[in-house]
Amino acid sequence: MSLTQNEKIRQVTETTMVIGVDIASETHWARAFDWRGLELGEVISFENSAEGFQQFTRWASELAMNEQKDHVVVGAEPTGHYWFTLAVYLQNNGAKLVLVNPYHVKRSKELDDNHPSKSDRKDPKTIAKLVLEGRCIEPYLPEGLYAELRVTMNCRWRILRELTITKNQIQRWLKIYFPEHKTVFGSFTGTGSLALLKTAPMPNDLVELGPDGINKIWRQMKLRAVGKKRAQRAYEAAKNSVGCTEGSTAAHMELNLLLEDYDAKLRQYEKIMVIVTALCERLPEVAELLKINGVGLVTVAGILAETGDIRRFDSPRQIQKLAGLAITENSSGKHRGQVAISKRGRAKLRASLFRAAISLAKNNAEFRSLHHYYTTRANNPLKKKQSIIAMSCKLIRVFYAVTTKGCAYDPVKLLADIHRNQPQKAA
Repeated sequence: MSLTQNEKIRQVTETTMVIGVDIASETHWARAFDWRGLELGEVISFENSAEGFQQFTRWASELAMNEQKDHVVVGAEPTGHYWFTLAVYLQNNGAKLVLVNPYHVKRSKELDDNHPSKSDRKDPKTIAKLVLEGRCIEPYLPEGLYAELRVTMNCRWRILRELTITKNQIQRWLKIYFPEHKTVFGSFTGTGSLALLKTAPMPNDLVELGPDGINKIWRQMKLRAVGKKRAQRAYEAAKNSVGCTEGSTAAHMELNLLLEDYDAKLRQYEKIMVIVTALCERLPEVAELLKINGVGLVTVAGILAETGDIRRFDSPRQIQKLAGLAITENSSGKHRGQVAISKRGRAKLRASLFRAAISLAKNNAEFRSLHHYYTTRANNPLKKKQSIIAMSCKLIRVFYAVTTKGCAYDPVKLLADIHRNQPQKAA
């Protein structure tokens, strides 16, 4: 459940002690305050270890007892990945942890001393004051299958990024040493192309083999998509190549290393997708979501990995805000600024929704009709990209309804926007 700022402020009472923690890679700093902002005790530092966390817990408990406080709220700035271990420790020990926006800390650190300095002793106070003002959120740490899915999908994102880098490096190599390669094969990722790159990558290697030698390599590998005509084209391209010839020995080595990386990343990706499939089969909502035409396993897994259990949200608008798809506008007086999305939230969730909306606009009849309606309606027609964003928000509502209500996907309800705004015929 998401609390309003007033509700967050009301949670801090006279018997509440607020602790601000400045997170670092090895040593954290903490300061405690009461509900009026008066500091309690002294500034402490503790290590990012079991002993350090126990030291922090003892200090907080003793201070709360001495100051007659029966409730402790710990506020922290989510610095990179360093806050994960402390968050899990506090959660397992029943302590309440809230997070403040690093941007807010940066902007409000001058309120006390009118100085832009930043230090380990100063930041905990700024963090605690933001918590007292209700400018904080309760973090969501996924559990069970959702935690497994998030880690697995993060691995998938990393492998895809590394695979793209490797493919670009191989393309660069071909541009230097065999630029005519694309006229023969188009893409180097085909089996026939990879077979030659692993055995005879340089143009002079192909010239020495001749058309028959090139075709022999493919026949030995029992490849059917390539034959004598393709072998002749490869020979002619290599014979007239303008690629660099100097440093050919080192170039062979470089390409072999790149191809090894490419094959390794493909195997890793296949292994990851097996795990993703197994995890999704154990989530009850996935089977119904996959029945939506145009929605695939990667889309469902990517969205659930970022949102966790969708049932924890009170409304689909909260998911829209989490994805950074909330609408923002800069207006003042008679001036009306440009309307845009906030882009404040989980970027991977926003990317998964955007890609899914593009796929749905092509492959799903209902979403295709919705896209056409958004871009051609007489009143306030949307640009194509704006329509894709609108459909991303629509997809959020579909996922939310199917998951929380346990109902099936209904194309008729999806098109309600079109039918609702159609002009009524005269009697």
